[in-house]
Amino acid sequence: MSTTATIVLIVVVLLVLAAVVVGVQAARRRRLRQTFGPEYDRVVADTGSRSEAEKELLERTKRHAKLEIRPLSAESRTRYSAAWEEVQIQFVDSPKEAVATADELVTRLIAERGYPTGDYDERLADLSVEHAATLEHYRSAHEISVRSRDGRAETEDLRQALVHYRALFADLLGEDPVAHPTPTAPETDATSR
Repeated sequence: MSTTATIVLIVVVLLVLAAVVVGVQAARRRRLRQTFGPEYDRVVADTGSRSEAEKELLERTKRHAKLEIRPLSAESRTRYSAAWEEVQIQFVDSPKEAVATADELVTRLIAERGYPTGDYDERLADLSVEHAATLEHYRSAHEISVRSRDGRAETEDLRQALVHYRALFADLLGEDPVAHPTPTAPETDATSR
């Protein structure tokens, strides 16, 4: 084989290998975007590097695979739905306490499903694998809840927190916690939207 033919063959092999690598990376990126949705872009922005973000998301996936995520029994779903209705009723007379109760209820539900509940950032990372679509709701609710504890949240903020908590709560529960709300005070109806 001539030197020219050998060089051409090596170049062709290198191009094929490069195409395979690019294809694998593109498939992985597509899979991560599909799994994590807007969380993918958030992690890319936070890390400043697509490759670092993808590494982080793959680590989340591996950590999540080690968790023993459990479905809820019908009894547990009914119990949580009833507890959520109580939170909404509580909101009418005591919005700040209702938001604190909602935060506690969501945390209990997260734990019962099998997610660790210690560190907030780790909780977000673990939830992001299966609940990325509602994760931004959780972040918003948590931020308002923190402001509420500091006395810096208005009633409308608290209502929004409850709406945000409900989105994650329903996602974790697997159903709308109040599928058929009964007509009550206008404020309660507003929190059930």
